[in-house]
Amino acid sequence: MRLTFRRLADRRPVETTVERDDGVVFEMRGAGGGADLPHDLVHALVESRLQVPDGIWGCVADGVVWHSMRHVSGRQPPHAAERSAALKRERAARIQQAEALADVVARLARGAEVLPAETAGAGHPPDRLAAAAADLREAARAWAALRPGEVEVVEWVVPRGSRRRCR
Repeated sequence: MRLTFRRLADRRPVETTVERDDGVVFEMRGAGGGADLPHDLVHALVESRLQVPDGIWGCVADGVVWHSMRHVSGRQPPHAAERSAALKRERAARIQQAEALADVVARLARGAEVLPAETAGAGHPPDRLAAAAADLREAARAWAALRPGEVEVVEWVVPRGSRRRCR
């Protein structure tokens, strides 16, 4: 799946083009803007680095359509809305864990205080969390260097060894 994050002028939401592997394309507006690393890009980088198969972007790859997504092109599979709703219900706990994980790694990247219980609860060894935080710091520098209208492209792939459900 290809994710194209377009930086807009400061204080404007980020625009993201989502090109799923099945050929369906969505546009979405997300949190973040200006020089700050977009929230959805944080998720893409953290989930990719830590090989989270059923976080935010794994869900999208499997057919979840969030409210912020607008269908642009490509034929959606039959019963796409029902499948999306079922996946959201099935993976609700994992989605919440992905949100918490992205938050912990983002705070580590900024050098903010992270409690030992939060690090332990993230479900990944400290060295992998530190590596993901280093990736975010580098991504934040690259994002801040973009001018409005420029893009960052992320190729999100199914993490190795994951077993996809609800296909």
